[in-house]
Amino acid sequence: MDESEKGRAGEWEITLPNRQNIGKGEYNMRLFIAEKPSLGQALAQGIGNGKKESGYISLNGGNDIVTWCFGHILEQLNPDEYDEKYKRWRMEDLPILPEKWKLKVKPDAAKQFKVVKELAAKADTIVNAGDPDREGQLLVDEVLEYIGNKKPVQRILLNALDEKSVKEALRDLRDNRDFQGLKNSALGRSRADWLVGMNLSRAYSIRAQQAGYDGSISVGRVMTPTMALVVRREEEIKNFHPVKYFTVEALFHHEMGNIPAVWQIPEDTEGLDGEGRLIDRSVADALFEKLQDAPKGTRGKILSVEEKKQQEGQRLPYSLSALQIEAGKRYGYSPQTVLNAMQSLYEKKLTTYPRSDCDYLPENQFAEAKQILASVKAIPREDISRLAEQADTSIRSRAWNDKKISAHHAIIPTRIAPDFSALPDTEQNLYAMVAQAYLAQFFPVHTYLSTVIRMEYAGEQFVGKGRTVTEIGWKAVYEKQSLEDTEKEPEPTLPVVSEGDEVEYLEGSISDKTTKAPSRFTPATLLKAMKEIHKFVRDANLRAELKECSGIGTEATRAGIIEKLQNSGFLALFKKYLLPTDKADLAVKILPESLTYPDTTAVWEKELEDVAKGTLTLEDFSRKQEEFLSELLAQAKKVAITASPKAVPCPECGKPMRRRKGKNGFFWGCTGYPGCSATAPDSHGKPDFSGKGRTRKK
Repeated sequence: MDESEKGRAGEWEITLPNRQNIGKGEYNMRLFIAEKPSLGQALAQGIGNGKKESGYISLNGGNDIVTWCFGHILEQLNPDEYDEKYKRWRMEDLPILPEKWKLKVKPDAAKQFKVVKELAAKADTIVNAGDPDREGQLLVDEVLEYIGNKKPVQRILLNALDEKSVKEALRDLRDNRDFQGLKNSALGRSRADWLVGMNLSRAYSIRAQQAGYDGSISVGRVMTPTMALVVRREEEIKNFHPVKYFTVEALFHHEMGNIPAVWQIPEDTEGLDGEGRLIDRSVADALFEKLQDAPKGTRGKILSVEEKKQQEGQRLPYSLSALQIEAGKRYGYSPQTVLNAMQSLYEKKLTTYPRSDCDYLPENQFAEAKQILASVKAIPREDISRLAEQADTSIRSRAWNDKKISAHHAIIPTRIAPDFSALPDTEQNLYAMVAQAYLAQFFPVHTYLSTVIRMEYAGEQFVGKGRTVTEIGWKAVYEKQSLEDTEKEPEPTLPVVSEGDEVEYLEGSISDKTTKAPSRFTPATLLKAMKEIHKFVRDANLRAELKECSGIGTEATRAGIIEKLQNSGFLALFKKYLLPTDKADLAVKILPESLTYPDTTAVWEKELEDVAKGTLTLEDFSRKQEEFLSELLAQAKKVAITASPKAVPCPECGKPMRRRKGKNGFFWGCTGYPGCSATAPDSHGKPDFSGKGRTRKK
C-alpha cells in the first residue's frame, strides 16, 4: 500500500498515516463513528494516543480512526421535496404518504458527512459509537445505510467516558445487527412524527384559516397531548368550586405521653357530602361541646393498637426524568436546564450517560463503589464528604439489578473527582444530587414503627396515627432535605400504649378546611406527567397496561418538547407555572380527542417499545400509523369550527376574509375560494372595501 491514502472531503483531503500490518500481512482499519465531536474525543482518549485531523482522530498508526456526526446529520425530506405541488397547502392533496422514505444531508453537516463517507469507504470494520439509546443507534445506522455500507458493523455502548469505562466497553463490542430493533423503533418514531406533523398540521391549519384564524396549528404526536394536559388542567382550575369542611381534633393524655387524634365520623352522620366530608359546622360544634361538657373524671379507653414494623429501602439512583423532576422542585430548574447541565457533566467525564430512563445499576459495577466514593469524598461540601466517609461498601442495595438494565443504567458519579469550585452552580448542585443518591446505596435501610391507636371517649371514636423511627439509615444522607410530599403533614411520634389503657381528654379544636384546586403545571411537573402518562389517559382500561410504559416522549426529548410548546406560542411561563395561550385553547377545541388525549400516543410509545424488543415489526407499526392518519384526516375535513370573533366577513358570501401576501404585497381574500373569489386591498392590516382594487365574487 502507498504511504498515504487520500480522498476528497469538501475543501480538504483526508490523509491517513502509515498503516501497520496485522496478522498475516493483512491490514485492518477500524472506524468508530461517534454521536458528536466531544464524545468522539473522549472515545479516542480511551483508545490511546491519537493525532487530531480535520474531522477525525487517527490512532494506532491509522489502524483505529474516530470520527463523528453532529447528532443527526441526515434529515427527512420536506413534502415539496417529494413533489413540488406540496408547496401549496391544499386539503385535496392530503394525505401525503411517501412511497419510499428519503433522507438528505443537512447543509451545515455536509463537510463532516463527506469525511464520514470517505473514511467508511477505507475502513474494514465500522463501530457504531452513537449514544446507547434508540436515537443514538439510528443516527449512525442511517448514515451507513445512506452511503450503502456493506462492511461489518459492531456496536459499542458507552455509559461513561472516563478512560477505564471506555476500555471496558471496547472489550465488549457487540454485533450491530443485535440492535436492529432499537434502530427500527427510532425509525418508526421519526416517520410517525413526520406523518402526523406534516399532514395534520396542514389539515387543521387550513380549516382554522377558513374560519378566520391567523397563523398555523402545529400538530405533534407527543407535543399535542402534552399541551392538552395544560389546557385541561387550567379548565379544572377555572371550574373548581372549593368545598369548606370541618374536622374535630382532640388531644388525649396517657401516662406514657400525649396522643393527638381525629374524630372518626360515623357514616350516618347528618351534614356529610358525597365524599364523606363534614360540611355542616353545627355538627362539629355539637360534638365539641359534648367533649367539653363531659362529666368530670370521664376517662377514655384505648380500643386497639396496631403497630407494624415498616422499612423503606434505599432510594434508587436517578434516571434523567427523576432528576429533572426533583431538581425542578428543589432548585426551580427547567427540564432543559437539567439536561444541558448533565450533558456537560457527562462530557467532563464526571457523571455517566445523562439521557437514561433507568434507575438501576449493573451488578458488576458494585466493584467500583470504593473508587467512586473516593471521588465523591473529594467534594468540598461537608454534608457530602462526611457521609462518604461513613458509607459502608458492604451494604448492597436493591439498585444493583441486571434484570432492570437495558442499554442504560442510572446516572451516577464516575471515578474522576471533580474540580468542584470550577463547576457552574447548576452543575455543582446537580452533581451533588447525583452523588447523594449514590451515597444512599451504602447506608442501611430506613426502619420505623407505624402506629395506629383507636380510642373511645364520651361515646365517640378517635384515631391517632404516627411513627417511631428505629433506624434512620439512608435518610441520614439527606439530613434536613425532605424527600417527602411537602403537602402532607409529618406523622407525630406516639407513646407506647396497650389495648385497654385509659386516656384523659385534655383539649379539642375544630379545624376549618377547604378543598384545593389542582395545581398548575410547572415544567418539572409537566415532565412528570409525561413520564406517568397512565394517570392521565381517558380509557381506564389502559391505565394498568400503560403503567409499565415509559410514558410519552423519551428521556432525551421531553424537555425539548416542553420548550417547543413555549416557543411555538402554545404555552407561556408565568412565574414558575405554565399557562395555555388562546392558540392552545383553539387547538384543543378543534382537534379530535384521539390527538389531544394521551391514550393514542401512549399506546404508540408502548408499540415503539415492542418494535425495539422485536415483538412488533416496523412495517406493522407504520401500517397502523397510516390507517389512523386516514381516519384523522377524514375527521379534519368534517370538523365544524366556529368563526373567529376577530374574523372579517366577506361582503359577498359572509365567510371569513383572510389577510394574504401576494407578489405585490398584502391583500385580503375570501376563505371560500374557489367558490368565492372576492378580494380587497389591505389598508393598515384591514381590508379596504371602498371599491378601489376590490374584486367581487365570480
